[in-house]
Amino acid sequence: MFKAEKWLLVGTILSGVAIGSAHATPVDGVLVIAQAPQTEQEKEKKPPQRPAPPQQREVQPPQQQQQQRQQREVQPPQRQQQQERQQREVQPPQQQQQQQQQQQRQQREVQPPQQQQQQQQERQQREVQPPQQQQQQQRQQREVQPPQQQQQQQQQRQQREVQPPSQGAQPLPVPQQQQGQRGTGGPVIQPPRPIAPQQPVGQPAVAPSAVQLPPPPPGSQAAQVQRAFVPPPAQDNATRLDDVRGARREVREGDRLLIEEPGRVIIQQGGQTIVRHNEADRFRWQAQDVRIERRGTDTVTVFDRPDGSRIYTVNDEYGRLLHRYRRMPDGREIIIIDNRYSGPPNPFGYFVDLPPPIIRIPRERYIVEDEYARPDDIYYALWAAPVDYIDRPYTLDEIRYSLPLRERMPRVDLDTVTFDTGSWEVGPDQVERLAVIADGINRAIAANPSEVFLIEGHTDAVGSDIDNLSLSDRRAESVALVLSQQFGVPPENLTTQGYGAHYLKIPTPGPERANRRVTVRRITPLLTGQNQPLPLAPQ
Repeated sequence: MFKAEKWLLVGTILSGVAIGSAHATPVDGVLVIAQAPQTEQEKEKKPPQRPAPPQQREVQPPQQQQQQRQQREVQPPQRQQQQERQQREVQPPQQQQQQQQQQQRQQREVQPPQQQQQQQQERQQREVQPPQQQQQQQRQQREVQPPQQQQQQQQQRQQREVQPPSQGAQPLPVPQQQQGQRGTGGPVIQPPRPIAPQQPVGQPAVAPSAVQLPPPPPGSQAAQVQRAFVPPPAQDNATRLDDVRGARREVREGDRLLIEEPGRVIIQQGGQTIVRHNEADRFRWQAQDVRIERRGTDTVTVFDRPDGSRIYTVNDEYGRLLHRYRRMPDGREIIIIDNRYSGPPNPFGYFVDLPPPIIRIPRERYIVEDEYARPDDIYYALWAAPVDYIDRPYTLDEIRYSLPLRERMPRVDLDTVTFDTGSWEVGPDQVERLAVIADGINRAIAANPSEVFLIEGHTDAVGSDIDNLSLSDRRAESVALVLSQQFGVPPENLTTQGYGAHYLKIPTPGPERANRRVTVRRITPLLTGQNQPLPLAPQ
């Protein structure tokens, strides 16, 4: 018992000694179970730590990083912008340039393809190219355009620059944006005036007798009728009624009275009076040569022009006009008049009984007075469609002698062109007043070479009916000659007719200036039976 207690006491003492030694002397870390905290002196005795290399960022404690993040969030926008500017100023120029290039690349990557292509085209346009390269690119662009777009551009150029035929003077084109606008209430911009007229050509190279149709066989029905359709040869040096009044000759055929004078035949029958002339007589002034050919019962008169073209006029055995066409130097034929007659010839059998037309346009656009009208109003009247429906084609004689038919087309009254009493000569001071009319007709013929315009002559009620008919018919012819000789209007696209005092503008038996006028109107729709205006007509 005693021994057991003795050994227990010895073990306890040895355990206490072992534990005390462990606290007094450091041992290997593997065997250390618990280590006391280091004192301040031991911390100071530790060697200093090696600093981090400059390329590596210093690792800040999480608490410090959080504080800095909070400071940045608390900073106002102005302070942040100021710090960014300071950082940019500190950066070297090369680094700034690199950053700008990088930003531009990022922007280009973000932009859509269409915007990038547009910017690239703008940069190419800013680059200065040599003239040859620019012209080559323009040609390539025109070649790339589709045919429809090229045709549309060509039509627009033709509408902007409609030129007359090469026979005579060419009027200046009137740009669409310079024409007067209706209904806008603003100032009207007048188009440029047409060019000045040319000098008259003088006497024609072909004598009047050269265009006289040969007489039919004696005793035939055509011989009895032709006198009413074929007048005697004209007299070139005549300019006044006194020059032809003395040469008149009357011929009576039953109830019909024929009054013949140089270049005209006046027919009275059944209380009606008309005047006829030879249309081909005007063509002599632009012709180098003329010849007459017989084709069966028809007579063909051929006029040779200096430009190589030819004008053909075909008349039947009675002297009535059947066809008129132009043959170009390349062989192309342009039909101008194509008459279709039915029944036997009758000088008074061409009146068409129609009701008056229904006018749906303003009167100032239906009857255009040259003295007060703007140029675009004159162009409109010369290019416009019929004011009422045209049911069929009509012959030239039906149009000439049927007022209700002619009234379906607008007209232009040349009130500014005046004549001396008893004279049909257009004075030099009157020629320029026909410039706008000639320009409008030339533009129409350039758009459609088959256009036909009627030049009408009118007088007041003073004087005899025979004198007024002869005078008005010759004045209309004089205006047509001026348009052809001095403004280049093809004479085959014009036709003339005098009406004397039959259609007074102001009903009065006395002298009236408004009744002494020349009128121009487009009759192509009446000849063709169509109801469309010209393509270049203003809307």
